[in-house]
Parts: sequence; C-alpha cells; structure tokens
Amino acid sequence: MEGFNTFEKQDKVLIGMSGGVDSSVAVRILQEQGFAVQGAVIRFSPAHDAAVTAAQATADTLKIPLHVIDAEQAFETHVILPFCENYCAGRTPNPCIACNPLVKFRLLAEKADELGCAFIATGHYARVEVGEDGISRIAVPESAARDQSYMLYRLPQDILRKLVLPLGEFEKDDIREMARELQLACADAPDSMEICFIPDGDYSAYIRARGFSPKAGRFIGPDGEDLGAHAGVDHYTVGQRKGLGIAAGRPLFVKAILPSGDIQLAETGQEYSTRMTLTDLATPDGEPLTAGEYLVKIRSAATPTPCRYDGSGSVTFPEPVRAPAPGQSAVFYRDGLVYGGGIIDTTD
Repeated sequence: MEGFNTFEKQDKVLIGMSGGVDSSVAVRILQEQGFAVQGAVIRFSPAHDAAVTAAQATADTLKIPLHVIDAEQAFETHVILPFCENYCAGRTPNPCIACNPLVKFRLLAEKADELGCAFIATGHYARVEVGEDGISRIAVPESAARDQSYMLYRLPQDILRKLVLPLGEFEKDDIREMARELQLACADAPDSMEICFIPDGDYSAYIRARGFSPKAGRFIGPDGEDLGAHAGVDHYTVGQRKGLGIAAGRPLFVKAILPSGDIQLAETGQEYSTRMTLTDLATPDGEPLTAGEYLVKIRSAATPTPCRYDGSGSVTFPEPVRAPAPGQSAVFYRDGLVYGGGIIDTTD
C-alpha cells in the first residue's frame, strides 16, 4: 500500500469492524504493517446487534480492544428516513452512499480523535492515493471484481487524509485464505448482499411498517394504454423486468416512475439513455467537478462507461447506457481515481 508500508508502534489506527471476514483480516494486515490497532463496531440499529457480537469475538481472537459506538439516532436521521422518503417518491436510493460520509466514517474519525489514533481504516476494497496536487482521492483496488470505490465517492478530504484501506491490494480469495490461517469463525461466512438494516430484503414491508405511504398509481404501457394498478412505487425500480405482475403479452420493463405515481413501461430496446442530469454533486476536495471527459459508473456493479460532463450537472453518453435510475449515484473516474459524483435526477 503506497504511503502505508512501514510504521512504528506509536502509529495508532482505529478500524471499523463488523465481524465479517474483510474487516477482520484487515486487522491482521494492519498489525503486520506496524500499526497499533484498535477496533470499533458501530451499532447503527437493532438489526446490528449480531454484528456487535461477531466483532467482539474477532477482537478477542486478534487481541485488540474494541469500542462500541452507538449511532442509532444519526443513522435514523441521515440514512433510514431519507431511504424511506426516496423510495416513497419512486426513486432508488443507495443507503451506503449516504451512510459513509455522514455516519460511518464521521463517527470513526471522531472516535479516533478521542482515542489519539492518527488513522482510521475499514475493510473496503479500494485504495487512497495522494495526487501531485496534494488532493487525496479514492482509487480502484487491485480486485476489479470486488471494487467498492463507488461507495466511497462522497468522503471528504479530512476523512481521506487519515484513511487506510488495507484490502486494496488483495483479491477476496486471498482474504478468505488469511482468515482460515487465523482460524477466524467468519472465514467462510457468505458475503452480505442485503441492505444492513433490512436483513430480510423486504424493503416495502419495512417502509410501510414505519408508517410511510408510498405513492400508488397505474402501469402505463408503451403506447399509453392503462395496464392496471400497481402495488405502490416502493415495489419497483427503473430497469426492472421481473415481478411486475402484469400480463401484457410481451416482455416489458420499468422505463420511468412518474411524479404522479404512475409507472411508464417500455419494450426491450427502449431502456437506454443518452443523457442524465445530476444533483447534490460531491468531490474529494469540495471544489466543483471540472467539465470534461470521464468514465462513469451509474451503479455499484456497473462497468465504467465513457461520458462527458458539462460542469453544471448534465452528463451525455457517446453510446447509450442501460437504465440509469433516479436516486442512484453516478461516479466519475479518471486513471482509476474517483474525481466525484452525484445523484441521478433525470434521464433522457
């Protein structure tokens, strides 16, 4: 890891732990790099109690102190409520994008300051690089298959300057093998795929149980025909093909969720866009994103695609891209570095 190869024992780092294999092995990598490691597990909600227990077991095995940080109120304010509100408005939010700068990394940094730790760390697959301009930026990891740089694009400079990401040089198989060698209980645990505060994955039930009322409306077919009532906008996202619950006689997908609550459907081949607009842009140094050519990812697992950014929120694509979804993030890259991103607002 460039810039983090040799350390003295007085170099203290606080690592965010979840009890999972990635953050657990990251502890040992940091220890081998010479850091004096302390752990922190953040209790974001009651759904995270098991993570607190698992993190404590790992901390005991690796013989490091573990601090439990309560974040239930901050998580409710900055993550859960906006998540529910966005789904009710027909958008597709990514809660990790909001949580990382506003809750997770902010609380880690505050706890590190309290403990006298100069650095913070997590088990994300990404790297941090400092450019000739002195700006620290998130960089893509060695493992393209595990790349989590997209999730970290909103981290500000004060966080990036103290952030260590020890897994950026490794493949997932390497990490699991290290976990087995360390005899960690999490060595072969499956990766978590669901949203952390909705373990069963039923977003709609969760949102409605909290008293929200997602917009109702009608399915509108490709030719403007009324195809019947839908189950509520919280059940659908742009690009969705399965689970629509209609028999149209031909394959259809969600083209757009309209402000009225109606859902516009389209046929295969009509799911591509050549332009989108963004809101709430963020960059590592807080300066406006410069107009120009970039590679952009429109969802976490998407392949970066060429685009042009106009400097004021508009993005055009030389080749159409499939189903950019309002509420998701668009993240801009150059030479493997994250230059910024924003929330997708509209598409054409």
